[in-house]
Amino acid sequence: MVMGATGSGKTTLINGMINYVLGVQWEDEFRFKLIHEITNRSQAQSQTSEVTAYEVNCKEGFKVCYSLTIIDTPGFGDTRGIEHDIMLTEQIRAFFSTPGAIDQLDAVCFVVQASSARLTHAQKYVFDSVLSIFGKDIKDNILILITFADGQTPPVLEAINESEVPCAKDAQGVPVHFKFNNSALFANNAGAGKGRCNFDAMFWEMGVSSMETFFMSLRSLKTKSLTLTQEVLWERKELEVAVQGLQPQIKAGLTKLEELRQTERALEQHQGDMEANKNFEYEVELTVAVEEDISGTGVFLTNCQKCHFTCHDNCVYANDKDKYQCYAMNGSGNCTVCPGKCVWNIHFNQKYKWRYEVKKEKKTYAELQEKYKKASDEVMTTEKVIERLCEEYTEVEKIVLELIERSSRSLQRLQEIALKPNPLSTPEYIDLMIMSEEQEVKPGYQGRIKSLKEVREQAVIITKIANNEDLLPAETEKYRKYETQKMGFVKKTGEKIKEGYNMVRDWWSGAK
Repeated sequence: MVMGATGSGKTTLINGMINYVLGVQWEDEFRFKLIHEITNRSQAQSQTSEVTAYEVNCKEGFKVCYSLTIIDTPGFGDTRGIEHDIMLTEQIRAFFSTPGAIDQLDAVCFVVQASSARLTHAQKYVFDSVLSIFGKDIKDNILILITFADGQTPPVLEAINESEVPCAKDAQGVPVHFKFNNSALFANNAGAGKGRCNFDAMFWEMGVSSMETFFMSLRSLKTKSLTLTQEVLWERKELEVAVQGLQPQIKAGLTKLEELRQTERALEQHQGDMEANKNFEYEVELTVAVEEDISGTGVFLTNCQKCHFTCHDNCVYANDKDKYQCYAMNGSGNCTVCPGKCVWNIHFNQKYKWRYEVKKEKKTYAELQEKYKKASDEVMTTEKVIERLCEEYTEVEKIVLELIERSSRSLQRLQEIALKPNPLSTPEYIDLMIMSEEQEVKPGYQGRIKSLKEVREQAVIITKIANNEDLLPAETEKYRKYETQKMGFVKKTGEKIKEGYNMVRDWWSGAK
């Protein structure tokens, strides 16, 4: 497989490979083009638009003694931006996960320009994204093909080392690389004899020598099965769907924490009314489920009718009878994403998706009393209302932390099988969520940030304990209180899980 940034010379390099394999000589009056570039397209955009496999079956007279499959990929990092690069990664993922697709690789070749003193953010992003597709065992089959090279040491080698691109390396730690200069590939050779001082002929011979070395080295590489890669592909997609589905649940939980804080402040402000058993109004922020019309977009999705939740946006299965195959479903046929973990056959492809908005709503003290009375089946005094409010806050905080930890664990799982994972501890993951809230500045963001910071304190303590690190005195006290509160709410495991799922679902369905 050959991949590289737009303008790296990838297409010309592949055409050079074909001419070498077919035994084309400098003196010949013809050249072969495996890939025809679209000449009227801007050079700032990739000339290749899709992943394509070219089969070259070995015949007598070829310069290599084996058949060859060259997988060409679109160039990345062009003027179409990061969205195009994400689509490129998805194309490669789809190519290798299609039934009957190529199931082994001999080499993953990154094409880079010799003069690149550093890798751009786009290059790093796509390297990491594409490498995350492959299993760890592919590392020694990653080769660097350097274009526009001369006789000097290419600066790009240092850039590759600094960026920690996983690839095969020699005994000195230098990435295994092959230098090419294809400037003579389509040069005019009319009247250019061997006896004359001809730079194009010299570059041609250099290219032949480089190609010979490259194709000889391919024979020494151990062919790698893509079984592990396909495991990564499948599991990564499942994890991405799970993480995507957890985000609105986490945000709804953070908004719920802010709602409870606002309720607590209202109770403090109306202490006298409560003692006099008077009713009063107060305002809180709630998460509300809203239907967003997607008819005519050609997008299929998986909606849970019970939870009012979009479990998989952009699902490949349009037929509701096939929803058990959706990435959101586990082997038992239950959804891993929606709050209720509902069975697959109450999930449907519909003309709308669920999104969630924060809105302000008036509530009354009488409604709060009635809510807690129904839950506990006892008359609610002022003290009991406040006590139940604190208990609910602790319960919601635990659920939010568990949702965040589930999301973090999903990302960490890739560390075990992916070549280029992005492992994050739960506190680091929460830090990214805080940064995201600060950048997006969506309604209710300040309350969510406050809730995230509180949850982060618990996550830091739990992470320290997991790593056998010493706790500070204040952290020890917080952990003791946290464990005491947690033990106070222990119920039968099945009941507790079901109650947690119902609570998450109620965060928006109750306000709908």
